[in-house]
Amino acid sequence: MNSVCVFTGSSNGSKVIYREAAQSLGREAAQRNMTLVYGGATVGLMGAVADAALDAGGSVIGILPEALAELEIAHTRLSELRIVDSMHTRKMAMAEASDAFIALPGGLGTLEEIFEVWTWTQLGVHAKPLGFLNVGGYYDSLFTFLDQAVQSGFIRPAHRELAQSHTDPSALLDLLKAADVSYKPKLAVSPGY
Repeated sequence: MNSVCVFTGSSNGSKVIYREAAQSLGREAAQRNMTLVYGGATVGLMGAVADAALDAGGSVIGILPEALAELEIAHTRLSELRIVDSMHTRKMAMAEASDAFIALPGGLGTLEEIFEVWTWTQLGVHAKPLGFLNVGGYYDSLFTFLDQAVQSGFIRPAHRELAQSHTDPSALLDLLKAADVSYKPKLAVSPGY
């Protein structure tokens, strides 16, 4: 695992612990000589995770749609900044540049991004681990919902188990490194899955 993609908010959120967790994850990735891949902006937790990795001597690749770069939120200190034509291109480029994925606290964009790569794993598009850095219980309610979806027959247990979770960045990276993502989708898919 040489690179990790981080999905997170363009704001800092309401608690200091979210920013602290982003900084801790950035430093941890740099200490492990892992390239950090993220959305390319200077704002919010996105900027915090990138700055922490850079300040710790790490390599950071930012991938930013042209429309957002024009709003002057592009990070100027990155190891590499790729400007792409759309959000769809951005997500594909981030996935291609990464060996694993982590969702820090964030909003709709963060959820959409982590669920998309999770779906790609479920469908066998890639075999890359993913996880949630569950800072201060931020994702607890989401996990309760996902477990309910399993109990209700809408998510298979094997698909639910593809996502790792931890409160500590170092422990989460260890889980991702050890994760078994050899799941192969069945050719015949039952209704509801």
